[in-house]
Amino acid sequence: MSKLQQVQEWTEQHHADFTYVSDPATIQYLTGFYSDPVERVLALIVFTDQDPFMFAPALEVEAIKDTGFSFPVYGYLDHENPWQLIAGHVKKRVSQPTEIVLEKNQLSVDRLEQLQTVFPEASFDQDITPFINQLRVIKTADEIEKLNVAGKWADFAFEKGFAAVKAGRTEQQVVAELQYALMKAGIMQMSFDTLVQAGAHAAEPHGATNATKFENNELILFDLGTVWQGYISDASRTVALGKPTATQLDIYQVCLEAQLAAQAAAKPGITAAELDKVARDIITKAGYGDYFIHRLGHGMGMSEHEFPSIMAGNDMVLQPGMCFSIEPGIYIPGVAGVRIEDCVHITESGCEPFTHTLKELTYVG
Repeated sequence: MSKLQQVQEWTEQHHADFTYVSDPATIQYLTGFYSDPVERVLALIVFTDQDPFMFAPALEVEAIKDTGFSFPVYGYLDHENPWQLIAGHVKKRVSQPTEIVLEKNQLSVDRLEQLQTVFPEASFDQDITPFINQLRVIKTADEIEKLNVAGKWADFAFEKGFAAVKAGRTEQQVVAELQYALMKAGIMQMSFDTLVQAGAHAAEPHGATNATKFENNELILFDLGTVWQGYISDASRTVALGKPTATQLDIYQVCLEAQLAAQAAAKPGITAAELDKVARDIITKAGYGDYFIHRLGHGMGMSEHEFPSIMAGNDMVLQPGMCFSIEPGIYIPGVAGVRIEDCVHITESGCEPFTHTLKELTYVG
């Protein structure tokens, strides 16, 4: 049974007239087509006993057909009302819908109100998001192979980025060089904005790459990923330029110990919370617990942040095929920030990483 058929079956089991799928990543997962429509409307409509259809901006229609999507595709022009058109296409199949399923974690209030306007008799109480999460959480062998290829390109990016680091150069210059090397090799898309942070700037976990110059005797944090056939990589390494201080080296070694221990512990049967605790206990025992300020990891696949979260309070039991990051970090303002990350997939007996760049401290420059 295809993924799309499973959504159709779920819709039927929940006695709904149709499911309105609006997350571009979910649409890609179910159909193979990806586009971020920005302010325009892109939707996949799934019925219980009839073929689904795709509704899209007119400029996307041919691209959808080119993916091999074999069901109807309807386009609309910018001056047209997409909601009235969607309602018209639906009512040719279901004259008076009364139960419509949504992806509630993705749909804006404005768009919900638009749907309520064109389907005034319908209930919108049911949410398919948990089912989609469960569907996506176990990756197939084909998905894992694509994630492996994306991981190889992330390793390539680290190699090029590390080679570009020199005292006096800027974070932005290094990002430009590693991404140019990827583009020359045919990799045109990053999973997210590449992050390179030098020295104390790396103590901002969600800071952005900027014009900060590299200085001797500091640590430099890299966080990057590539896209391969719709699947992403995501990995972090921290390297040294010159001779870091004793404190910086201690932070690095503690973070490395936590990452290696968690990766060794990741296997079927352990819970997400227990895995988070493996790394967190090491960092806390070393006296840096207050500086590990995020979860251990997040799911990944077609998106860089997917279900589930590897964190305290999540008692989900890990199973073969689950893919997620293991990324402990220690961030001390004014001193340094260290994060070491591999994304892995759970196997029958343990886990395997998608990236293989050395994790022992690498000296660059």
